[in-house]
Amino acid sequence: MSTNPLLDFSGLPRYATIRVEHIETAVDTLLAQNRALVEKLSDPATPATWTAVVKPLEDANERLGRAWGAVGHLHGVLDSPELRAAYEANQPKLVQYYTELGQNLALFGKYKALKASSEFDVLEPAQRKIIDNELRDFRLSGAELPEAEKKRFADLQEELAGVCTRFSNNVLDATNAYTLLIQDANELSGVPADVVEAAGEAASKDGARGWKLTLKAPCYIPVMQYADNRALREKLYRAYVTRASELDAAARDNAPLITQILKLRHESARLLGYANYAEVSLATKMAQQPAQVLEFLRGLATKAMPYARRDFAELESFARDELRLDQLDSWDLAWASEKLRARRYAFSDQEIKQFFPEDKVREGMFRVVERLYGIRVEPAEAETWDAAVRFFTLIDAQGAPVGQFYLDTYARETKRGGAWMDEAITRRRTATGVQAPVAYLICNFSPPVGGRPALLTHDEVLTLFHEFGHGLHHLLTRVDYIGVSGIRGVEWDAVELPSQFMENFCWEWEVLRHMTAHVNSGESLPRELFDKMLAAKNFQAGMQTARQLEYALFDMRLHGDFDPDGAVPLQQLIKEVRDEVAVTIPPDYNRFANSFSHIFAGAGYAAGYYSYKWAEVLSADAYSMFEESRETLARSEPERASILDAATGSRFLAEILAVGGSRPAIDSFRAFRGREPSADALLRHNGMISA
Repeated sequence: MSTNPLLDFSGLPRYATIRVEHIETAVDTLLAQNRALVEKLSDPATPATWTAVVKPLEDANERLGRAWGAVGHLHGVLDSPELRAAYEANQPKLVQYYTELGQNLALFGKYKALKASSEFDVLEPAQRKIIDNELRDFRLSGAELPEAEKKRFADLQEELAGVCTRFSNNVLDATNAYTLLIQDANELSGVPADVVEAAGEAASKDGARGWKLTLKAPCYIPVMQYADNRALREKLYRAYVTRASELDAAARDNAPLITQILKLRHESARLLGYANYAEVSLATKMAQQPAQVLEFLRGLATKAMPYARRDFAELESFARDELRLDQLDSWDLAWASEKLRARRYAFSDQEIKQFFPEDKVREGMFRVVERLYGIRVEPAEAETWDAAVRFFTLIDAQGAPVGQFYLDTYARETKRGGAWMDEAITRRRTATGVQAPVAYLICNFSPPVGGRPALLTHDEVLTLFHEFGHGLHHLLTRVDYIGVSGIRGVEWDAVELPSQFMENFCWEWEVLRHMTAHVNSGESLPRELFDKMLAAKNFQAGMQTARQLEYALFDMRLHGDFDPDGAVPLQQLIKEVRDEVAVTIPPDYNRFANSFSHIFAGAGYAAGYYSYKWAEVLSADAYSMFEESRETLARSEPERASILDAATGSRFLAEILAVGGSRPAIDSFRAFRGREPSADALLRHNGMISA
C-alpha cells in the first residue's frame, strides 16, 4: 500500500488520510509514468493491437483518472483555500497531458491501423465502439492540425480549463459571502418553522442573536416561497441574481470570464474546422446540428407556450384579486405560486414535507430498485470526507456485490451548490477479475435540526431519485471495457434518460405509500393528500417548461451564432430569447448568466443544456412502457398489476442501464421500446395532451 493515498488503487479512496500535500506528488508521479508509457506505445515497433496499445493506455489513464477524480471530488464537496490552490496549480498539468495525448499522431496512427486491421472485426462490439470513439476524439483534440495550430489549440484548452474553474469558484464564493441577519421574528412571517430554526442555529453558531439567512438552496428557496415579507424577498432575490456580477464584488465578477470562455471555445472550434462551438459540442451527441436542436426546442415551445401564458395569466389574476399585488415582480412569483397552489389544491409543500423523513425516503427508493432489478441496497463501511456521508453496497439476486456508492445529502459551506452524480471507480475487467464500480451521489438538502430527522420536500425527493438514476446507470453496467462502461461513452443528450426516468416513480401511490411516515405520528401519507399532490403535479408545468426552453435556447444560440466580439451585448441575446419563449421578464439587474455553472463552469452542458428536454422525451417514453405493462396486467391479472413490473424492469436494465455507452443511445432506446421515440408521453405527463 502506497504511503500516498492518492497512489493507492487497491480499493476505495482513502479519504480519511488524503492531504493537500499528497496532490502534487501523485499528479507528477502518474503523469511521468503515463508519458513514459505513451512514448513506448508510440514507438513504431509497438504493434497496433488492442493488447499492446489500447489496454495499457486505458490502465494508465484509469489510475490517473481515479487519483485526480478524488482531488476534484474533494474540491467540490470539501473546498478550502489550500485545496483550491493545489487544484488550480495541478489542473493545467492534467489538461496539458490529455491535450498532448489527443494530438499524438503516432498514437492516432495506431488506432487507425487497428481499425483497418483484421483484429478489429473479431473484437467485441464494446471494444469496436471504444476505438471509433477514440478516432473521433483524436480529431476533436486537434491531432490532424499543423504543429503551430496544435500548440495554439493546446494553449486554448489549458486556459479554458482554468477560466472555467475560476467561474465555478466565484459562484461558490459569492453564494457563501452573502448573509442577512434578521433580528425581528416578525420579518420571517410565513417562513416554515424548520427553516427558521435552522437560521437561528446558524446565527447562534456565529455568536449572533437572531436568524441568519443565506443564498444556499435550503434557505433561499423556502424563504422566497413562503416569506410574507415582500421587502425581504426582494432583498434576497437581488442578492441571488446578482451573484458573481459587477453588482456583487469586482473580484468575483464572472462577466469577463464569460466573454473569455466564449472566445476560447469559438477559436478552438474554428481551429478544428467547425463554424462554431455548438457544432463541436454536437459531434459527440445524438443531435447532429444546431439547427436540429433549435427546431426541437421551438417545436416544444409551440406546444408549451399557450400553457405557459395561461399559467401566468392565472397567477397574475390571483395575485391581483386575492393577494392585492398590482404588480407581480420576480421576487413574488414563488410566493404567489405557492399561495395559489395552496388555495387551489388545499395543501402546501411544507405539509407534504412532514411525511418525507430522509431515512424513510431512502428506504422506499431502495425498495423500487429491488422490485425492478432484483437488487438489494445494504449499508456498508468506508472512509468518508464528512461524518454525515453514508456508504452503501448493491447486492444482486445471487448475493454478489455489484457496486457501491457514497451518499452525501446535506448542504455545507465547503460544498458547491446543486446535485450531481460522479464516478469514483468505473467497472472494467482486470487480470484479477471484474472491478466493481463506485459512485458519488451528492445533494444539498437541509440537515437535521432540533433533534429531528432531515425532512425532504417532494421536489427534493425527485432530486434524490434523479441522482440515484444516474448512479444506477454507472453501477449496473455489465460492460467490461472502461471506455464505454456505465455512463462513459453515452451521448450527453441521452445521459439524463435513466435519471429523469427514476423521477416518475415519485408520482406513484404504490411507491409513495411505502416511503412516507409523518415525522411526529409515523402515519403514512394519506391517500387524499396524495391525490391532491397528483392533481397539482402539472401546476404551472407550462411556465416551468418555458423556463427550461429559455435556458436551452440561450445556451444553443450563445454557442451557435453569438459573437463575443460583436456589437450585440450578452444581455441583448438574453432579451431576444426571452421575447421568444419567456412569460415573465426579470428586472434589468438580473445577471443569471453569471452563475449559469452548467454551461460555464465546465464543458459538459455547454451547447448541451437542451439535453434535459431531449432526454426527457426519451425518459417519459421509456416510462410509458411500464405504464402500458401495468394496464395490460390490470386487464388479465389485476392482482399482479404494478408500475414496478419486474419483467419490464429487467428489460430496461438489459437494454438501457447495462449496455452503457457500448452502442449508440438511439439503438439502446429502440431495443427497449421497440420503436423510435415519441414526445407524446412527455406532453401527456406534463398535462399538455390528454391521455
